Amino acid sequence: MAEQNEATHTTDRPSGSGQTVGPGGPDGRPSILQPGTAAPGFTLPSTPDQKVSLEDFHGRAVILAFYPADWSPVCGDELAVYNELLPEFHRLGAELVGISVDGPWCHAAFARDRKLHFPLLADFEPKGAVARAYGCYREQDGVAGRALFIIDGDGVIRWSFLSPVGVNPGAEGVLDALETLHKKEGVTV
Repeated sequence: MAEQNEATHTTDRPSGSGQTVGPGGPDGRPSILQPGTAAPGFTLPSTPDQKVSLEDFHGRAVILAFYPADWSPVCGDELAVYNELLPEFHRLGAELVGISVDGPWCHAAFARDRKLHFPLLADFEPKGAVARAYGCYREQDGVAGRALFIIDGDGVIRWSFLSPVGVNPGAEGVLDALETLHKKEGVTV
């Protein structure tokens, strides 16, 4: 069990801090970027003719939700939870984006079908380049792992979590980390 601490990296539960799993760790999961690391920049398609960059969120916190694939049951459930919590994320000063290796046309159909109100970004070509930069690409499966990152307005990772691919991590850890970030920055929520 992870010890309770301020919003930090964890690989065994969505809140608190835990042991970092190195490349090819005991459970086969990759090692993700940790808090305090500058978030790698990116520009990815959000639709077939529009792109979103990390720089677009400068000055605001952003939640990056990497997930394996549109249309999978666990991914659909995970993103539905985040969609329901969008007002709370916004209240806490954070934007949300989802990222997978699916293409923009697939994302558009999935978002429309699931009535998602946040951008889904296509880490399609070169396949998984952004997931690799964040340390959450699953080479053996050819998909992004189920990883969450909170990046502050200065582009620094403040919290990260890697869930087993078949487990919905829920939103408790994200909400706890956002609350902690606001308390540290003296922001009233």
